[in-house]
Amino acid sequence: MKRERKIYDPTFKTKAVQLSNERNNISELARELGIAVTLLYKWRKEYEQFGEGSFPGNGNLKLTPEQEKIHELEKKLKDAELERDILKKGNRHLLQERSMKYVFIKSYESIFPIEKMCNVLQLSSSGYYKWKNRPRSKRLLLKEKIKEQITSIYFSSRQRYGSPRITFELNSLGYKISRVTVAKYMKELGLRSKLSRKFKVTTNSKHNYLVVENVLDRNFSVREASKVWASDITYIQTKEGFLYLTTVIDLYDRKIIGWSLSNGMSTEETSLAAWKMAVKNRKIGESLIFHSDRGVQYASKKFANTIDFYGVTRSMSRKGNCWDNAVAESFFKSLKTELIYGNKLITKEKMELEIFEYIEICYNKKRRHSALNIKLLKSLTIKTKFIKM
Repeated sequence: MKRERKIYDPTFKTKAVQLSNERNNISELARELGIAVTLLYKWRKEYEQFGEGSFPGNGNLKLTPEQEKIHELEKKLKDAELERDILKKGNRHLLQERSMKYVFIKSYESIFPIEKMCNVLQLSSSGYYKWKNRPRSKRLLLKEKIKEQITSIYFSSRQRYGSPRITFELNSLGYKISRVTVAKYMKELGLRSKLSRKFKVTTNSKHNYLVVENVLDRNFSVREASKVWASDITYIQTKEGFLYLTTVIDLYDRKIIGWSLSNGMSTEETSLAAWKMAVKNRKIGESLIFHSDRGVQYASKKFANTIDFYGVTRSMSRKGNCWDNAVAESFFKSLKTELIYGNKLITKEKMELEIFEYIEICYNKKRRHSALNIKLLKSLTIKTKFIKM
């Protein structure tokens, strides 16, 4: 018959060790206690090393008081790191309504402890489980789905889109929903597009070169490509001083077909460099109008001769009237609002990369242009019910 192993509690072990320290004959004490002498020596060694942290029981650490403090600090640090990771993933949900916080928790159940996420997002775990297990109506499910889409579109646009552009994106995805409803949901979600700053004049028109008439005359609605190109220059501040961005926009699809980022303001670095890129990217159409402000970079003989060589009609805004070149000004407003304002100053090299990504990926390929949305909305034939919630 197998002998049953006897289990000794921590108090017994501690007293046995303390008693052994007062006795000369440890073997005799072990016989009196009914334990193996080797076991008593083992207890003595453990108590000598860990003191009051000895004999913690199965699954617990044997620690000295100093080690206990270190262990407690490590535990707190690990807990703080876990909270940080949860906040990093769910910071955009902090100001959102409760249901969206629940959606976040459900999405990350397999990564973070539910109780910890509830604590960080200031929710009760019982409330979450109640929400998770209750049957939800189709209307509520649709609302939550739309809010998820709004959040996704908002952050994929780097917090640049407001309710009009998000509404258009949702319509394109098949959700027939009003801008008012989208604005309401954005308010509930705590989402707000970045604000712009006031317009600042940067054009240097104090020169003796020929200034041409405003042929375009604010006719910004164009039905064919390469019929009207608009260009302008703006200043961009960095840690290392200013960069100068020159753009050429085709008014037909509002794409940046040519652009230049330079350290100087010479004609070669600005208007000519952007023009050269534009003619490489898009064929010059018949009766093309090139519109700009009266800046020296556009009025100089070098640039004027280049334009004349291609048989292009030049057009310039009236003096001090930024609205005559509203499309180009609108692009700069969007760029500075969405990429620069509210952010820390960065190096020129980093800024060049940021602007390249903004123009070539975000603006030209992804961004919805409000002037074009009206045409596209008329052509949409989505057969879905109009959502009002």
